[in-house]
Amino acid sequence: MASSQSTTAGITRGQHELLIIGGGVAGLTAATFTARAGIETMVINDGETVLRRNAHLENIPGFPAGVNPRRFADMLRAQATRNGAEYQTGTVTELTADADEEFTATITGGQASSDADADSETADGTEPTRELTADRVLAASFPDADYLDGFNIETRDADSKQYAEAGELGRTGVEGLYVAGRLAERYHQAVIAAGDGAEAAITLIHDAEIPFYNDWVAPEGYWTDRGREVPPGCEEIDQTEQRARQEAAMAAMQEYFAAPHDQQQRTFPSLVDDEHNRLDWEP
Repeated sequence: MASSQSTTAGITRGQHELLIIGGGVAGLTAATFTARAGIETMVINDGETVLRRNAHLENIPGFPAGVNPRRFADMLRAQATRNGAEYQTGTVTELTADADEEFTATITGGQASSDADADSETADGTEPTRELTADRVLAASFPDADYLDGFNIETRDADSKQYAEAGELGRTGVEGLYVAGRLAERYHQAVIAAGDGAEAAITLIHDAEIPFYNDWVAPEGYWTDRGREVPPGCEEIDQTEQRARQEAAMAAMQEYFAAPHDQQQRTFPSLVDDEHNRLDWEP
């Protein structure tokens, strides 16, 4: 399905194959897999993920000395969009499904495009509202699950947090609706959120009946030299292409880590008056 968009009476409407609600570790990891599988994917993110409030990540695979969490979050988003996922900001206030099993998300605030003037405010000064429709939804936001109230999904309140029940491999009892990450009450670790997002995404890919074996990039001849076809979702590349990708990867990593991250770190949002000034902490 190709995405489309129209505007009527101040309400922007767009259509997508998949909406991922939540642009944290689980949501962005899921978006990378679904986009690479050819599913037209839109990520909707509300506010700051918990990841960005960490001081330093020291248990993420592949970073022996740890990594700046805001840098890591930027890299996750860049990886998803590089592979074809789209990204918007805003708050999903309602999610519904019609008789044709098409989902509609109502979104307030945020930014729907790169045009800064497109999402400022409506004529009466209220926050702009838009509706996005999709064949499938993967919910990976946290800690709010109010937008799932219209579905037969069990939720649990724990202080200010909400969790939504997810069955096997991220499926819910609603066809086309998946839950992943902290919203599904997975362990509060970035690596767990990443794995859970990937698992739910691959489940969604299989449920969509998209031919998929594994997301692998293999050297030339890995399958074909044995008289086998390259499996769905896989790719063989020759040495020239392999070197080109390695060089591009090295250049990107050098750019990412050429200087300290410039985003200010915040402490817990409830600490409005922080004597250590960590609400406005320079990197």
